[in-house]
Amino acid sequence: MPYYRRAGDVPAKRHTQHRGPDGGLYYEELMGEEGFSSDSSLLYHRAIPSAITGSRAWELPDLTTVANHPLKPRHLKLPSLFGAADPAATDAVTGRRLVLGNEDVRIGYVVAGAASPLYRNGVGDECVYVESGTARLETVFGVLDARPGDYLVIPRATTHRWVPTGDAPLRAYCIEANSHIAPPARYLSRYGQLLEHAPYCERDLRGPEGPLLSEAEGAVEVLVKHRGPGPGGLAGTVLTYPTHPFDVVGWDGCLYPYAFSIHDFEPLTGRVHQPPPVHQVFEGHNFVICNFVPRKVDYHPLSIPVPYYHSNVDSDEVMFYCGGDYEARKGSGIGQGSVSLHPGGHAHGPQPGAYERSIGVEFFDELAVMVDTFRPLGLGEGGTACEDQGYAWTWAGGHGPLEA
Repeated sequence: MPYYRRAGDVPAKRHTQHRGPDGGLYYEELMGEEGFSSDSSLLYHRAIPSAITGSRAWELPDLTTVANHPLKPRHLKLPSLFGAADPAATDAVTGRRLVLGNEDVRIGYVVAGAASPLYRNGVGDECVYVESGTARLETVFGVLDARPGDYLVIPRATTHRWVPTGDAPLRAYCIEANSHIAPPARYLSRYGQLLEHAPYCERDLRGPEGPLLSEAEGAVEVLVKHRGPGPGGLAGTVLTYPTHPFDVVGWDGCLYPYAFSIHDFEPLTGRVHQPPPVHQVFEGHNFVICNFVPRKVDYHPLSIPVPYYHSNVDSDEVMFYCGGDYEARKGSGIGQGSVSLHPGGHAHGPQPGAYERSIGVEFFDELAVMVDTFRPLGLGEGGTACEDQGYAWTWAGGHGPLEA
């Protein structure tokens, strides 16, 4: 983030002595991106942050993918992935199931009721969308309370854990990048301020409340996802620390986790149908994140409010339907928790009848998170496990390839 924050106890001058009440030095850590040539923060630890006493392999969940071949649009029913499983036995880190992925981004889903282990993604930033339930995101920077509709953007290498709160399980849609995730560059001034035409502003972003200081004694394990020899060039390691990593007495800078609610996104509308980029909320390397929120729709007297049929020739389009009533997909079987994949190389658009029914409609009450990728997506084990096999033929009245 290009916005400066400060929490806890930091010295007046960076890279100078900072001592605790007993006179002992705190240990300064510079956490920086792009070879310390981009955003960074300074954290002050009670213990040496690089001290470890053990390292062993962590077997990551299945991250293999299969190609979308032969090419077709697909409908994935995410709620069926966890079925009758007890959420109390699943956490939001190790319980994720891979739905779709490529060399730039992985999309997973989880229904969790248990607190996760301490975790660090050393590969890229994560953007986790909370579909339902509530949770406490505990990090070295402090605490963020997560509620339905929140995006939680967690910078690469941030040690954190998820603690579900309340009676309902946490349902989370997890977007893991191999890069950083940030507001779109076109929304920002050359100095990093969100501009007047942006659909949200700095007031809408929630930073961590902190610092968070653990008084736990003894060794602590942290699960680390990192670059390695496994599927997708990834591997996992469990590092053992002699003291708890939540020991930061203060920090300041422009690199930290933050929350943004989809309900604070101000939709941009027009007299005729607006293209998908007006719905963009974040971007990473070779992918963008957009959202569709309740909004007044096109008001030209001859407008057709649902999307026109379109060929996004450079991208695969993934839509996660997470609330409301999605006009363009009525009659296709898509509902709460569904994901549609419309691949590059194939024209797609509203279901039969939706084009005509939308004429005269003034408002759409829908909620969806969209990811467009500039490399083709493969299906993870979660995606193949919950596919609706008949979706591709719904534009043709349900007639599949072998039907008359």
